Amino acid sequence: MATVNETLRDEGLAHAVDLDKYKLGVVRRIIALLNRSDASLTAALAEALERMPAESFTVERLEGLLDEVRAVNEAAYAQVMELLETELKGFAGYEMDWQQDLFKATVPEPVLVRFPIVSIGAEQIYAAAMARPFQGRLLRNWGKEIAAGRMAKIRNAVRIGYLEGKTTDQIVRSIRGSRANNYADGFLERPRQDLASIVRTAVSHTAAVARENFNAANSDLIASEDWTSTLDTKTSKDCRIRDKLPYEVGTHRPIGHKVPWLEGPGRIHFNCRSTSTPRTRSWRELGIPVDEMTQQQRASMDGQVPADTTYAEWLGRQSAERQEQVLGPVRAKMMRDGMKLEEFYSPNGTFLTLEQLRERDAATFAKMAA
Repeated sequence: MATVNETLRDEGLAHAVDLDKYKLGVVRRIIALLNRSDASLTAALAEALERMPAESFTVERLEGLLDEVRAVNEAAYAQVMELLETELKGFAGYEMDWQQDLFKATVPEPVLVRFPIVSIGAEQIYAAAMARPFQGRLLRNWGKEIAAGRMAKIRNAVRIGYLEGKTTDQIVRSIRGSRANNYADGFLERPRQDLASIVRTAVSHTAAVARENFNAANSDLIASEDWTSTLDTKTSKDCRIRDKLPYEVGTHRPIGHKVPWLEGPGRIHFNCRSTSTPRTRSWRELGIPVDEMTQQQRASMDGQVPADTTYAEWLGRQSAERQEQVLGPVRAKMMRDGMKLEEFYSPNGTFLTLEQLRERDAATFAKMAA
């Protein structure tokens, strides 16, 4: 039978996988909203450029003509940030409920009687997340930053277009991109990717604030927060070195090592997939009399650090259903049949398609037969 700390670790990893999928859905909704504004933005841009022949181009006049474009851009990002903040408000409550429910389902009843789980309201978690910066800025300031950055790219693209003698249609196409390439070849693609990174990190940031506040509120029960990284070919060096390292609850001072917490898992860098796992105190440390717990309950509350495990080892221990949730049914079966997790990735960490896997297998078999 798994100990409490082993269960907290395993369920925490599974939850992190689910959050990655949730982030993907949030990103898609946010980017779709931004994309809907592109038609209005490019129409305003085309109209502005038609009013400025190449022979009358000046930077000062360009700034004045782009006022309408700037207004459309600012309105688009205002809508984007409003949707993201609404999403995060709901997510903050969900995340706090998940933390609370996990402990109630995992920690033995005699422990919960003496140490009732303390929960924190969703509004308090959301407010704390909004008041705490990630990657150097508050969320609302990130919204302003990326809006200004996109406008700067538009302005520079127009200036370069005029200098190169491009037509209005060519300038607009260079900014928005071509329909044939799903608009991914224009200047607006980079701001889209920047926004996606900020959205993913904002979700991770909110989840981290919920975890940290929950752990601090229940510090009588929780001994430490252990950094838990998703160890695969895409793991950053910052997360790899911190994997499994323990930190004090609340202060996040290192325990038995000197590697600093910095911004913490989920926000130490953009798109961070790391999380933290709480480690409970043993029943002896909690001062619970031996006769109040069964032998099995005492064994589950031994306070020990779970044995080291990689992400691949963790996934291999999970049920077939959970493996399929992570990898999909075909890849999950391939893993159960002996294929290693790292074989699903190309050398640069890109997830391979099934067709690419088949091609690689064919090449391997051809070499073996030669």
